[in-house]
Amino acid sequence: MYNENRRNIAIVTGASRSKGIGAAICRELAAKGVDVFFTHLCHYDKATGYEDANGSWPERFAQEIREYGVRVEHMELDYFDANSAVRLLDEVENRLGRPTILINNATHCVEVDHHHVTAQIIDHHCIVNVRGTMMLSVEFAKRLEAAEECGRIVNFVSGQDKEPQPGNLAYAASKGAISAFTTSLAAELASHRITVNAIDPGPTDSGMEAFVQDFLRPKFPTGRIGTPEDAARLVSFLVSDEAEWITGQIIHSDGGFRN
Repeated sequence: MYNENRRNIAIVTGASRSKGIGAAICRELAAKGVDVFFTHLCHYDKATGYEDANGSWPERFAQEIREYGVRVEHMELDYFDANSAVRLLDEVENRLGRPTILINNATHCVEVDHHHVTAQIIDHHCIVNVRGTMMLSVEFAKRLEAAEECGRIVNFVSGQDKEPQPGNLAYAASKGAISAFTTSLAAELASHRITVNAIDPGPTDSGMEAFVQDFLRPKFPTGRIGTPEDAARLVSFLVSDEAEWITGQIIHSDGGFRN
């Protein structure tokens, strides 16, 4: 998959803060010589309560990634814009060239049970987690097909196919849709040498509070909580030449976590 004539270009969505999985993926891919275009929506992460989210971070992060010797660009992207997939891919092609790697990391999450779920909460999860991921993936794939190039798509899910997630109905349902989408799209794209896989990273310390860590740690037989770097290393493998035979898989890279 790695092209000897030009650098591979990766899109990483949802890289809005230093401690997040998206940032770790950008660092890992850049260390392997991949050019990176990342998206961010800092005001969402700030509203969610992450202390490392602020509007000036993306450009500082771009400078950090450039120190790996790769090209880096970024833009704010809101999936509530129905044309976001086309806008993003046009920007990437204009600034860096045609991307061959897509990492769908951006997500929306509001934890609610059946007493508190509303039509608006469901709609917001579907717009970002389902429509956003689906439309970006299919537009990315169509452009690769037209250019007769191979590629890699990696989605992020949350273990909803492994065990129930009471109290998080809208999020679990939207991520379940992406599991189904991953396996079906993989079958459609296999003949075009475009692989599609999904990662369930399990609970990940991307800035969680200490009391949450203390609650979760006993549920990991490995004795520790997952890190963003754990997920990033798996992404790096799945987009490599060595992973060309792996497609349509939902990989639970979660340290054996059981709720």
